Amino acid sequence: MRLLRYTALLVSTLAPLAAFAAGGHDALSCSGCHSIHAAKAEILFAVEPNKSATNRQNQPVMGMSALCLGCHKDGGMATSISGHMSHPYGMDQVNPKVAKVPGELLRNGRFECLGCHDPHPSNPNYKYLRVDTAKGQKMELFCAVCHPAKADDATASAKVALFTSMDETGNRVLATSDGGSPAPARKAIKSPAKAKKLPAKKSKTKAVKAAAEPVAAPAQ
Repeated sequence: MRLLRYTALLVSTLAPLAAFAAGGHDALSCSGCHSIHAAKAEILFAVEPNKSATNRQNQPVMGMSALCLGCHKDGGMATSISGHMSHPYGMDQVNPKVAKVPGELLRNGRFECLGCHDPHPSNPNYKYLRVDTAKGQKMELFCAVCHPAKADDATASAKVALFTSMDETGNRVLATSDGGSPAPARKAIKSPAKAKKLPAKKSKTKAVKAAAEPVAAPAQ
């Protein structure tokens, strides 16, 4: 009986850690990232921001990216991300010659981790990317959102939806890559051609019938 109690205690203690062992955000509950009454950073973040991380310009990573790196660091709970070996993030501004970033992908004018990823479980896309890449098979669609000049014509002109879970007043599909609204669903349009042709056929038939009938001779 005592052994069973110790086993139950061990399982209850390690159960929360098992969620982190799964690796993906889907294995976490809301409280895995957010703390309701004991937050350690902005947006009720349960983990302290990484204050030692630097970006590719050797500048301290701030804002939302620092929160992400609270877990995504050496010895952290998730895959370690190095600012010197990764796509740029945590940037105050983006060189327009390098990338044409849609405003929807910026957060308060900054390019953060959220520019590429939306980390909430409502995001169905591969690796929590903001664009559907068919489970990573069409990464060029994702890259072309900010680098259209480097993509082929078909990819650069493709209309892709940008996913977001950050606005509770709007839709999860935020906008298309060209900054416009998502295309509305197409509605079937009934052609009125038949309705117009029917009267024409009837009138034509009457005219032919009238022409075929003999004309009565005038009375003498």
